[in-house]
Amino acid sequence: MNLIQIEKFGEKDKFCILRSKFFLMEIKNPLILNLSKLISNFFNPLVSLVIYFFYYSYKNYTWKEATGKFLPILLILIIPIALWIYRNVKNGNYTNMDVSNRKQRYSLYIFIIIATVIFLAVDFYLHKEMDWAIFLLCILLILMQVSNFFIKSSMHTSLNIYVAALFFTVEPVIGIFWFLLSLLIGVTRVILKRHTPTEVFSGGAIAIFVSLIYLVMAKAVTF
Repeated sequence: MNLIQIEKFGEKDKFCILRSKFFLMEIKNPLILNLSKLISNFFNPLVSLVIYFFYYSYKNYTWKEATGKFLPILLILIIPIALWIYRNVKNGNYTNMDVSNRKQRYSLYIFIIIATVIFLAVDFYLHKEMDWAIFLLCILLILMQVSNFFIKSSMHTSLNIYVAALFFTVEPVIGIFWFLLSLLIGVTRVILKRHTPTEVFSGGAIAIFVSLIYLVMAKAVTF
């Protein structure tokens, strides 16, 4: 549809058509595509969470305490999830490491949620207190699973926004930076055609809802 054809529609229709063409336009610039791939691949949810846990441990724990806290996260959450995705990609059950297919994400969410619940149980047994950051991460994943029945909400956007909230309670400047980074990550997901703008907005909305609950609980934000 060219501009002459668009002129035949009303103003509201023209706006909707032009907006759709903008969202669906194909980015062919190699520099933009390569930069988008770099950002999207590096700041995948697992890497972003690891970066946060490392920083939080550095700020709050001794080396021995950090090892005791981070090792279960690594052994129960990060490594098993990474291996689960790799194994399913290798066996052809998942299309790619991003698990871009909505139906394929059902099993992924179930596995991650189960791993998170196991971690919470082990961590509570070891430290006799609830890890609220991981607990709300579990809630976020459950909400993402529910949304996945209707729309393939962006995990990259959602989990990075939640990581931004986690950082905000430790270092607000980093939290704000990470939130802006999350928006950029969302844009890269659209550029790379991993998600539509609606899917990115959906993931972002779910994450903002859960993040606000976490920030209130952490007393970082008061209303």
